[in-house]
Amino acid sequence: MDACRTLIEAVAREAGALVLERLHDRHIVQYKGEINLVTEADHLSEALIVERIHREFPGHDILTEESPETANGSGFRWIIDPLDGTTNYAHGYPVFCVSISLEVKGAIMLGAVYNPMLDELFTAEKGAGAFLNGRRLTVSRTESLSRGLLATGFPYDIREDRNNNINYFKAMALCAQAVRRTGSAALDLAYIAAGRFDGFWELKLAPWDTAAGWLLVEEAGGCVTDLRGDPYHLHSKDMLASNGLIHAEMARILAGTDPLYEKVHE
Repeated sequence: MDACRTLIEAVAREAGALVLERLHDRHIVQYKGEINLVTEADHLSEALIVERIHREFPGHDILTEESPETANGSGFRWIIDPLDGTTNYAHGYPVFCVSISLEVKGAIMLGAVYNPMLDELFTAEKGAGAFLNGRRLTVSRTESLSRGLLATGFPYDIREDRNNNINYFKAMALCAQAVRRTGSAALDLAYIAAGRFDGFWELKLAPWDTAAGWLLVEEAGGCVTDLRGDPYHLHSKDMLASNGLIHAEMARILAGTDPLYEKVHE
C-alpha cells in the first residue's frame, strides 16, 4: 500500500499542475450533453494519470470519467476524475480539482483530492485518517443545521428531469445558515473533511465524483449515506454527507420535501 500511496499523491499533484498551467488557454470544448462539457485538459490529465498507473501497476483496473473502463479482474481498481469542475475550468473560474482513489476488493482504501489553485492536497487512507498537506483533518463541530454552511450541486439533466435538486435546494436554504454551489463535488466533500462545510447533498453523482471524497469525510470523522440515510455505496443514486451532528436533521428535511422523492427511489 505504501507504493500506491506514494503514487496517488504524486500523480494528483502532477495532474493538477498540468490543468493549472492550461487554465487561461483557449480551450477546445466538446459536449457530452446539453450542458455537460469536456475540455482538452480533462483528456490530458486523464492520459497522464492513466499512464503513470499503467507504468507502476500494469495489471490494475481503471475506472475514469472520460474513457472506457479497463477491467483486468485484479482486485485493485483506480477511480479517477481527471478534472472535477470542468464547467468552472472552461470559464476560467478557479474552482476545480483532480480526484483519484484506489478501491481494493470493493473497499475504497486510498483517496486524494488536489486543488492546484491553493496547492491543497487532501489525502485519506482507510483506518489511518484524513489529511491536508500532511495535517490531520477533523470535521466541524456544528451541532445545529441553522448554523450550518452546506454545499450542493445540480445534475446535468436539470432542464429535462424534475428530479433536479431545485426543490431540495429551496428547502435547505430555508433551514441552513447558507448553501454554496461550488461546481465540484470532490472539493465539497474534501471541505467537509476539513471542517469548512458542515453538510453536503447531491443527486446523480458518478463513482469518480465521490470515491475519494467519501473516504476523506469518513476518515475525518464524518458521516456519509444516501439521501434516505441508508448506507452509501459507489452506485448509490444520491449522496448525503455531513459532520455527523446535523446528518439526521438534513435527512429529515430531504425526505419530507417533495412527493417525487419516494417515487424516484422505488
